[in-house]
Order: sequence, then C-alpha cells, then structure tokens
Amino acid sequence: MFAPASHANELKPATEAAFNRYIAATESQMDSGSGMAQFLVIDRLPEAERRSTYDQLQQGQVYVQELRTREEGRPIPIPSGLVHHWAGVIFIPKARASDAIAILQDYENQSNIYKPDVRQAKLIEQRGGESDIFEQFYSKSIITVVLNAYFHVVKTDLGSARCQSVSRSTRIVEVEDAATPDEHERTDGKDHGYMWRLNSYWRVEEKDGGVYVQNESISLSRTIPVFFGWIIEPLTKSIPRELLIRMLTNTRSAVQADAAKSKPASRQQERSFSAALPAC
Repeated sequence: MFAPASHANELKPATEAAFNRYIAATESQMDSGSGMAQFLVIDRLPEAERRSTYDQLQQGQVYVQELRTREEGRPIPIPSGLVHHWAGVIFIPKARASDAIAILQDYENQSNIYKPDVRQAKLIEQRGGESDIFEQFYSKSIITVVLNAYFHVVKTDLGSARCQSVSRSTRIVEVEDAATPDEHERTDGKDHGYMWRLNSYWRVEEKDGGVYVQNESISLSRTIPVFFGWIIEPLTKSIPRELLIRMLTNTRSAVQADAAKSKPASRQQERSFSAALPAC
C-alpha cells in the first residue's frame, strides 16, 4: 500500500538552497538582541501565558510548540521539500546548567539515554568547544527507518547561567539491512528522503531553583505524495512532537539519575570532612 510513498528521491539543489536560507534566517533571529533577550521560546509568549507556562513547567509538564521562520513577515518556500521546525522546554528542579550540559555531551552513553530513538552514538573528535559526533537514529511508524547521521557541534557558554549547543548535520545517510551482519550505508547517492538535514539547538538556562532545558530542531525531508497526504501528513506533526517530548523527558531523567547517584558519595565526603574538623 505504501510502496509509492517510499520510492527513492534525490535532494535537489534548489531544495537544499532554500533550506540553507531558512536556517540562516532562523539563526539570525536567534542571535539577534531580541533573540538573546527571549532566550527560551516561552519568553516570547504573552505575559499571562508566559507565567502560566513557567508554572506548568515547574510542575513537571513539557512545553512543545511548532515553529515557522519568516523573512520580513513572509514564509520561506521550500521547493520539493518539507521543513519540520519544533521546539520544546522542560524544567529540572535542583539541577545546575553544568549537570544538563554533561548529559547532552555524554555522547558515548546516548544510546542508553535516548533509546530506542538513538541506537548508536560516539564522539569522533573534540577540539575545545567543538565536536564531531556520530549518531544512528531508529524510527518505526508506517515503516522502519534507520539513519546514520554525522554532526558538527559547537558549545558556547553565555555567562554563568546560560549555555547553548548547536549541532548541524554534515551527512545523513540511510542504512540498509540494519541490525544484521550485512548492515551498510547506501552508497548510490539517492535515498527515500526521510531526513536530508537536521540542525538541533539546545539552550540551557539556570534559574528558579533549577535548570530549563530547551531543544529547537529543524529538519528537512521530502514532500508528501498527494495521494497519501491524508495518512502521512498527521504523522509529520505527531511523530516530531512525540520524539521531542521523549528526548526532553529522557534528558531530565538522566540528569536526575546522575544526581541521585552522586548524593551518597557527596554525603560520604561531607562526613569525612566533618570528622577531620577540629572540635569546637
């Protein structure tokens, strides 16, 4: 039934150029004065809604929003492609910005933190605040898709309470015969267009007795075949939303698990330190 929707499709130069234009416009707005003042997407909300959203986050809820970048108030057309632009925020009480960053940079453990969405991950090279990493993504909905993705990551400290990490895909390729001895990357230069590009923007802000963690992701895929739009189009909204919620809640769980593991050691250190103090 779904075979016509999954035939090979090639990324066209015009599509790639339009996506790059979309990214440039988005990053320009992020880095602008107003973009830094409104560090989290929830800071752009009207005052009453903003306060309510902060309250909900502190109660453990996840905020998710679909976004669309415009140039001078006009949409940016993407010929022969779809841009999926989403942002989500969570709050981790009693955590510090450094705790969240440590989890986000724990590349060797990401297949445990973010399973089943991430099957493999590793650090290829690190130079100061810049890293090259590899991740293998797994998704099963209408069909099973496995992708090998390579990223260049840049981490920037923005004062004592803020940090930003930006990962930009340098190569994404489909995997054939996944989880078998014959597993291999496609080498024909063509694929099904499930995901051609992915940029991910993490923002971490420490305040209110904890840390807010935001992920804003922008990906590029092929367009939806007309005859299958009524089936597939809802999935283009539900799947990114569910994935983003899973990724954020898994990040929070990992930060809290690390904190729980470190508490006994911290208490033992405190006891040892107290024992070494002279009597008053």
